[in-house]
Amino acid sequence: MEKKRWMFFVFSVILVFSLFGAFNSANASGPKPVNMSFATFFPPSHFVCTELIALWIKEVEKVTGGGVKINFYPGGTLLKAPETYDGVISGTADIGNSVFAYTRGRFPVMEGFELPGIYFGSCTATGMVAWEGIKKFQPKELQDTKMMFIFSVGPGSLYSKKPVSSLADMKGMRIRATGLTAKSIKALGAVPVAMPMPEVYEALSKGVVEGTIAPPEVLKGWKQAEVTNYITILPPVYNSIQFVVMNLKKWNSLPGDLQKAIEGVNESIIPKAGRIWDSQMKENGIDYGVKEHGMKIGRLSEADNEKAMALMQPLLDDYVDRMDKKGLPGREILDFVKKGAAKYSKMYPPGY
Repeated sequence: MEKKRWMFFVFSVILVFSLFGAFNSANASGPKPVNMSFATFFPPSHFVCTELIALWIKEVEKVTGGGVKINFYPGGTLLKAPETYDGVISGTADIGNSVFAYTRGRFPVMEGFELPGIYFGSCTATGMVAWEGIKKFQPKELQDTKMMFIFSVGPGSLYSKKPVSSLADMKGMRIRATGLTAKSIKALGAVPVAMPMPEVYEALSKGVVEGTIAPPEVLKGWKQAEVTNYITILPPVYNSIQFVVMNLKKWNSLPGDLQKAIEGVNESIIPKAGRIWDSQMKENGIDYGVKEHGMKIGRLSEADNEKAMALMQPLLDDYVDRMDKKGLPGREILDFVKKGAAKYSKMYPPGY
């Protein structure tokens, strides 16, 4: 009888320790992380993937203590650029990066931050103004997702096969341009051709377009220095803002502490993203095109610059009129952009 009691006691002790160990193991592992997919059209080797987005992902995973894990899908493998915003709304991707100008008319308030004829000077300056504008105006067009952060990829220049040193040289040229830039180019006498960035290299190589308006980083990042010969520094005809947004349902499913941590990263990434772009504009843009591919740099004359600004002024007036018809504060947005550009262009001048 004593033997049976002893065996029962030993069995009970083993069972208790087994259960205790299992309990500790379960608690040690903690809750499972929230896995999210992140889609972008940039190729995996592009610095936006390797530096900018990689930095944001690293910081998000760090501040959430591993509570959020992000699976990255570059190169349009999950969503093509024009489909990204709607793809995030539908949940095809939890997070997506693309360009406001790729779906013209969809983001009327944000058009105000891409208007021609306004000098921002640097990507950092443009990004800071646009981020403040989003917080101030809370655009209805952005309320069906959770805005993570934005970054600017302008100002841009013209890259072409033939030299362009005057407005007369641009007349009739087929130039790749998106969003309001297309209207700017048309006002200057050229023929705008809209297409996403991944299609531009082939279009230039085959002569579908004779030039493209874009930030200098495309010369290396998208290999366009291989298919163009000239860089023309233009007055402010081009500005493009990109977004990173999260599916609203996914965002609302996150605990409050994780949301707060991510929003802290979002705020801090705005100037960091701008500085990354500004450094790349020179190093892997202008300098790369000239030193590695022998591209020549040209500028319009002062008289042509003034003429170009005058030709683009109606586009600013048109923006105000269109916003007024939509019941949006067009004049207030335009004044805010101009004031912000004047402020931040001095704080963050271009480095090239």
